[in-house]
Amino acid sequence: QVQLVESGGGLVQAGGSLRLSCAASGITFRLYAMAWYRQAPGKQRELVAKIASDLTPTYINSVKGRFTISRDNAKNTVYLQMDSLKSEDTAVYYCNTMRWGNIYWGQGTQVTVSS
Repeated sequence: QVQLVESGGGLVQAGGSLRLSCAASGITFRLYAMAWYRQAPGKQRELVAKIASDLTPTYINSVKGRFTISRDNAKNTVYLQMDSLKSEDTAVYYCNTMRWGNIYWGQGTQVTVSS
């Protein structure tokens, strides 16, 4: 079965950086788009960034220029480099993919940005 395991979250001061990783298994990784979502307390889960199988990235406006999504198909891993972090980036971050109409989520990793 498809499994997504995130790591790399933590507590960081505003202006700092973190890199999230998501290791995928049970999927031919290179064939599928991968995405990062986040959910802040009391808010809906939102798409943060997505990377297509052809490596084309997309970002929500609030993270453009600060976050970078990338993937290593040899390691079945997708990354989210987060720089210039702000308090409003505080959330649980989830890795996501979709295969054959089924949506898969990781367990999430907490990112807390202190101001």
